[in-house]
Amino acid sequence: MNKLLVIGAGYLGEEILRQFKAAGWQATGVSLSGGENLIACDVSDSESVAALPDADAVIHCAASGRGGEDAYRNVYLKGCENLVRRFPQAKIAFTSSSSVYAQHNGETVNEESETIPDRETGRLLLAAENIVLDAGGVVARLAGIYGPNRSVLLSKFKNDEAVIEEDGRRFINQIHRDDAASALLHLFNLTKFPAGEIFNICDSESLTQLEVYQGLAKIFSKPLPPSGPRDLNRKRGWTHKQVSNAKLKATGWQPKYPSFLDAVETL
Repeated sequence: MNKLLVIGAGYLGEEILRQFKAAGWQATGVSLSGGENLIACDVSDSESVAALPDADAVIHCAASGRGGEDAYRNVYLKGCENLVRRFPQAKIAFTSSSSVYAQHNGETVNEESETIPDRETGRLLLAAENIVLDAGGVVARLAGIYGPNRSVLLSKFKNDEAVIEEDGRRFINQIHRDDAASALLHLFNLTKFPAGEIFNICDSESLTQLEVYQGLAKIFSKPLPPSGPRDLNRKRGWTHKQVSNAKLKATGWQPKYPSFLDAVETL
């Protein structure tokens, strides 16, 4: 039985653990504070990581705790450095972010597209990616995660806090939590592990902000939100692009929820 360590047993990590266990893996969660059935480990501390048990596979999906540059440097950059050093023979995956694509003209981006993030946090993610890729690992660039009891767009809409930025043309790129976990399971179960590869993990259909709110208005029989200026203070910056998952789908994976609106009634 393959042994997996999931670094970061939060919203996504819990679902990764569930799906891998259901598929027959011996999967163990790791978190900063530990807890029931979890191993305590500070991934930024080399001695703490060195004490982790041996594993055949490792998935780094720990969150930055809404922190800034220092948190990104510790959790992602130092974390990846420590993990590849501790597990030189293991299959490693790092869940990065599609925010590394800073395009803003509505273009479609794939794994070969230019990555010049306009924020230091994005540059730190790219540096962490390179550490994992150089070690023969896989990088999964996740779009914004939504799922059961978690959707910023849906919450803002239902609480009358949503605003359509300008004409609502900005594309929203998202991925359902369960689909993100199934994508990672799929990559690890491939006959040949795609070492050194990058994959975008996102819904199959990029919706504009206006299309999202039009869909929600129809589902909940509510009026459209008011229009307003761009939110230039978004943590991941203001971008306008369509993230393609064609490379991942070419390996045989398909999302259960092709678009956000397909999943709304299950949230």
